[in-house]
Amino acid sequence: MPRLTPLDERLAHQIPEPFPAVVTHHEHWRESYFYVLHPPAGHDGDVLILTLATYPASERLDSYQMGRIGGSHVFALHERSYGTDPHENLAGPVRIDVEEPYERVHLSVDASRSKPEGLSVAAPELDLVFRARTAPYCMRRGTMKAGHEIIWDQSQMVQSGWFDGWYASGDGRREINGWWGQRDHSWGIRDHVRCPMWLWLALQLPDGMIGAWHWELANGARVFTDGCFAPAGGGEPVPIVDLRHEFQWLGEAGDAVEYGELGELVRGLGGGAEVVLADGRRWQLAVEGRWAMPYGPRGGGQHLCTVTMDDGRVGSGVVEITGAHHHRYFPVARAEGLPI
Repeated sequence: MPRLTPLDERLAHQIPEPFPAVVTHHEHWRESYFYVLHPPAGHDGDVLILTLATYPASERLDSYQMGRIGGSHVFALHERSYGTDPHENLAGPVRIDVEEPYERVHLSVDASRSKPEGLSVAAPELDLVFRARTAPYCMRRGTMKAGHEIIWDQSQMVQSGWFDGWYASGDGRREINGWWGQRDHSWGIRDHVRCPMWLWLALQLPDGMIGAWHWELANGARVFTDGCFAPAGGGEPVPIVDLRHEFQWLGEAGDAVEYGELGELVRGLGGGAEVVLADGRRWQLAVEGRWAMPYGPRGGGQHLCTVTMDDGRVGSGVVEITGAHHHRYFPVARAEGLPI
C-alpha cells in the first residue's frame, strides 16, 4: 500500500504516485537546498555553507555544514530517516524554513534539536535569515549519460541574497549583518563521483550576481552551460550564453601547482573566465582565493575568491571546481565508467 504524506493533501502532484515517489527511481536522485554566505569584502574572511537534501531511494535526508571559520575548515554531516513526514525541512539540528517563497528563508542549526541519528560531529550553531538581493533564475534541465546509465539529469534554481543573524564558533558567538551570498535549489539525478568536471560560479558584485553552472567531459568537450547575471534589486536576470575558463590551482606560496590525484599541494585558486550574456555584453573576470572547503576524494571543492571585472567592478564569491577526470584540472582519473 502506498504511503501518504502531508504534501499529498495538496493539488501539486506531477506523476500518478504519492509525493515520496519520483519519476525515475534512482539511487542518486536527490533534491537539495544549498546556501553559502561570506562578508562582501575580499576572500580572507569566514565562509559558511549549509545544505539540506532528500534522497527518495534511501528514504532519508541529510545536511552538510561546511566552510571556514577563523582560518580553519569546519565540517559536519547530519542525517535523519523519513519517518512520518519526509518533507519536513529538518535533519538533526538543521532546519530550513521558507517563510516567503523567493524572498525570505530562515536557516538554523540548534544542537538542542539533535537526536541520536543527527549530529555526527561538533559543528557551529547558527541562526540566519536570507533576504533576496536578486530575482531567482531557473536553469534549463541538463543531462549526461555514460552509455545507457544516467550520470546527471537535473534542474537548478539560483538566487543571491543578504544574510543577517549570528553563528557560534569555539571562541564565541559572531554577529552577521549584511553578509551576501547565494542559494541553490536543485532536483534530479547526480552521481558526483562519476562526473568528469563541473564549474560553478556564485559571484557577488555591488550591482548583482553572476551565477553559472558549466559541465565538461574529461577532454574538455562541453556538456552544458547555463546561468545568468541577475541585477540587484530584483530586475530580470540576463542569461549567460557562453563561458570560457582558465583557472589554475595555487599552492601555499601562491604559485601555480599541479592537482595530481588528490590535490595535496592545493591551497587556493587563481585565473579567470569570460562570460557572454544574451544581450551581447562580454565580461572578463579574474579571481584569486583559497579553499572554502576541499572535497577530498571527490576532487576539487569550493574557493572563496575576490573577483575583479575588466570594467573595474570588484566583488567576492565562491568558485567551485570538482570532478573525477579533466585534462586541465584533474589529470589523474579517480573513477571508472565516466562519460566519454
